[in-house]
Amino acid sequence: MNPAPKIAPWSTYKRLWPWLKPYAPRLVLVLIGSLVATGLTLAQPWISKLMIDEALMKRDWDMLVKIAALMMGATVGGFAVNALVSYRYVGLSAQMLFDMRVALLRHLQRLSPRFYGSFRLGDLMSRLNSDVSDVQRVAGDTLLSVLSNVLFFAGSVAMMLWLDWKLFLVGTVLVPLAVGSFLHFQRKMTDLTRQMRESGADIGSLLADTIIGMRTVNALGAEDHEAERFGKANGGFVATMLKMQTVSFLTGALPGTIVTASSAAVILYGGKQIIDGTMTIGALVAFITYHGRLLAPVQALMGLTASLAMARVALARIFELFDTAPEVVEAPSPWPLPGVTREIRLEGVTMHHGREPVLQGASLAIPAGSLTAIIGPSGAGKSTMADLLVRFLDPVEGRVTIDGADVRELSLSDLRTRVLLVDQAPFLFNASIAQNIAFARGEASDADIASAASAAGLDALITRLPEGLATRTGERGLALSAGERHRIAIARALLRQPDVLILDEPTAALDEATEQLVAKGLRKALPHATLIVITHKPALADMADHVIRLEHGRAQIEPQVTAHG
Repeated sequence: MNPAPKIAPWSTYKRLWPWLKPYAPRLVLVLIGSLVATGLTLAQPWISKLMIDEALMKRDWDMLVKIAALMMGATVGGFAVNALVSYRYVGLSAQMLFDMRVALLRHLQRLSPRFYGSFRLGDLMSRLNSDVSDVQRVAGDTLLSVLSNVLFFAGSVAMMLWLDWKLFLVGTVLVPLAVGSFLHFQRKMTDLTRQMRESGADIGSLLADTIIGMRTVNALGAEDHEAERFGKANGGFVATMLKMQTVSFLTGALPGTIVTASSAAVILYGGKQIIDGTMTIGALVAFITYHGRLLAPVQALMGLTASLAMARVALARIFELFDTAPEVVEAPSPWPLPGVTREIRLEGVTMHHGREPVLQGASLAIPAGSLTAIIGPSGAGKSTMADLLVRFLDPVEGRVTIDGADVRELSLSDLRTRVLLVDQAPFLFNASIAQNIAFARGEASDADIASAASAAGLDALITRLPEGLATRTGERGLALSAGERHRIAIARALLRQPDVLILDEPTAALDEATEQLVAKGLRKALPHATLIVITHKPALADMADHVIRLEHGRAQIEPQVTAHG
């Protein structure tokens, strides 16, 4: 279970500045455009005052025509500027949020496998999809609306003060009460938004577990149990959603009702001034218009509370991911690794995932160009050693060297180009076999792909499939057997022609004949490469030049009777 993030303060929005900064000059132009549009809109009640006092009351037809033209110009101009500002702002916000998505993806790519092993998949997908979408929706619509309404509110207040400051005080006496109720319910809204987001993430994680483990659920006859678990999780989500709906209604309706009540006082006091001859009809009409329009931005801002609260919670959850420090960080000035020509060494390496060390002072050497088998009981640290060689993890003590250089000083890009790891449970994308083999290698030719597939022992599979290499592998490759998935992953590695290839249980799902075929194909495809095979199969270990046994966190070289090429 991942801890729920604390309710973030409004200052969370300040952390958006690195993504806003590149677009700041263009955003300033948007702000200027909003000021112009607001000014044209605010001019319309004043033009109405002129129409009544200077044209209608004086029965001046020429003045009426001029004022009507002025009104038309202000209306059309305001509409045009608003449309241009909205269009431009949405484009800028989309570019900014794209930059943020890319930055988040880049950051997640730097996190170690331990992060993904401990973080709930449903919660992570909720943050990547729902939370970033909420921020994008607010950035593309709500924030511009907030800006427009704040400008309009400030302009309306200024115009009312200019028309009659006493009448302004009468019309706004209840505003503090409205603002107080707004802030009270806004705090409740933020807390409920966080609760609803976390409840949604719980449901997402539960569904992800159930769907991924559907075979186990069916095998154990646990369908009713899973449905009951989903019902309980959904019940909590619905209860929180109903509370949020009630608070959302009160947040918008109660303050708006309080402010609306002040309209009656404006009509009474302003009407008395007209009767006494201290105010013109046009001035009162303009004031009432401004007062009426004053409610619109207030109510709009109150109505935007849910969106702003949701975005604030979403930002907190996104920045929690950004604040997760990667375990492996590239050196400030990394050394290049043009090729691997000498041995790989572990020197006094200690590594642990919890309290007990997995590797403890392990030291070993793997000669360049050799086929080395690493054997040992489950939990002895074989896969951990593989992760250390490609720097998915760094040792707590000691060091790993390639060609005499500490891997922590090497370019990560070079290291993972020259040293490739094929996991025990390799991942396949929902694409064709050819696309999986050539993943991120768009320049690979059909002949290169077919050659890599053949070297990985896939010829028999490709021949019997009607679509051959164009056959889709299905979600996570589940349309194929475990052995077929592993051979495709090996072909993907062979296509890249690494200097060092690490295979974690490469033939666990293969029969002995296919195992021999794959082993011979590896050496043929990579004649000069260093091959490291993590295995529990004695037959595969017998084919190795060197055998290293890991046990109780320490490494021991086992003698080979004969050498194999």
